[in-house]
Amino acid sequence: MTATQQQDLQLQRRLQQDSIQLGGRTIYLNPFLYWRRFDSNTDRWLREPGQLTDDQTRVNRSRFYPELDWTGLDEHQTAVYDGAVEMFLKSLDLISTFHPELGSGQMLEVERKMTITKKRAFERWVDKAIRRRQRDENRENRRFERSRVWREWREWIAMDTTQKALVPLVMLMVLCGVAGWSFGAAQSACPTLSLPSGQTGVR
Repeated sequence: MTATQQQDLQLQRRLQQDSIQLGGRTIYLNPFLYWRRFDSNTDRWLREPGQLTDDQTRVNRSRFYPELDWTGLDEHQTAVYDGAVEMFLKSLDLISTFHPELGSGQMLEVERKMTITKKRAFERWVDKAIRRRQRDENRENRRFERSRVWREWREWIAMDTTQKALVPLVMLMVLCGVAGWSFGAAQSACPTLSLPSGQTGVR
């Protein structure tokens, strides 16, 4: 089998996982395959976790994860699985919007296959999105902290009391610098006393 044939086979398998045939129509289970029909708001709504309310995700936890013990999860795991539940709800909403002809029984078939084939993909997507958001928030917090420190420093410098206190200090530093320079210049200008060899004790 050639490399091209292997790529075609992998593509066919992926499309089989990302779609379902209903009534002679191909229904895509991967919501991002509808991206050509998105506007910018829909794209952002789909890609960013946390667009649905907590009540919407919590009430549907057992619908998509009946096997999961939610009480044993840490904060990050809970956020990932809740985000995956949100992705299921968003995807089903998009499919029903783009395929209004599907009945409730057909939508149930879509949901069943989506739960089997897209669960891990949704979890990985949400995990990456959450980590990316955390990195962005940390970077923004560091930038804000640097800006705050610099602003407070400038405000402190601009205060009258600070300027009054700094003037004598600056003058003292200048005087110390001048005195140090003068002392060094005097040392370098002082001639070195050379004693005759007879007075040095060296024979």
